[in-house]
Amino acid sequence: MSRHVEIFSTKDELVRATAEMIVATITTAIRERGTCALALSGGSTPREVYELLAHEVYQTRIAWPQAHLFWGDERMVPPEHVDSNFRMTQEALLARVNAPSSNVHRIKGELPPQLAAQEYRAELEAYFNGREKVFDFILLGLGEDGHTASLFPETEVLHEREQAVAAVFVPKFDKWRVTLTFPIINEARAVAFLVAGKSKAEIVAGIFGLPQPEMKWPASLIQPERGELYWLLDAEAAALMNVAETSRESSV
Repeated sequence: MSRHVEIFSTKDELVRATAEMIVATITTAIRERGTCALALSGGSTPREVYELLAHEVYQTRIAWPQAHLFWGDERMVPPEHVDSNFRMTQEALLARVNAPSSNVHRIKGELPPQLAAQEYRAELEAYFNGREKVFDFILLGLGEDGHTASLFPETEVLHEREQAVAAVFVPKFDKWRVTLTFPIINEARAVAFLVAGKSKAEIVAGIFGLPQPEMKWPASLIQPERGELYWLLDAEAAALMNVAETSRESSV
């Protein structure tokens, strides 16, 4: 695994660089394999990325009919609910580009969690159709408690090593969610953490200061086995990092 750390002076620069990375990933995957599978994240900063990708300058650079969109996790709400990651992506991106509906593989948050997880696993099976389940790109966020996707500290899903998708009960919210798990995330060709804001500075510094990954901060356990790991940070999120130490650890 190679780890790449990129720090941007402003959030706008971070958003633009992430959009460019997604465009490049889609282009390369389609050229090499004829299709591209991406797993998207919820959150306010990803929303800005999606809105930029919907801009006409980017629309002409992306072959949406060959791009398949999945999600890293979802809350157990209907797709029109304000808390739905799918709804956010629909408003910011999908309603404004020519992605075929058959290429949009959402988690059905309106279903009971175990059934939603089962159906999402079936969705992955149908797309990969006997091939290795390897996403071309997975975009992740980072919570102040060290969670990513819906892989929260002290939840049973952290121990999942077989299933690509799992339902997880999150005690701090007293709610269920459905999430991709470590086995499939760590098989991806590229995984990128998108992190912005001073509220994330402490957890970013903590994760980079770990001598080895720890369950207490699940994001630290994202270690692609054969792929690339990117940490894309704005200056505020990176403010407490030891830059020299980060540079020495950029390839592990």
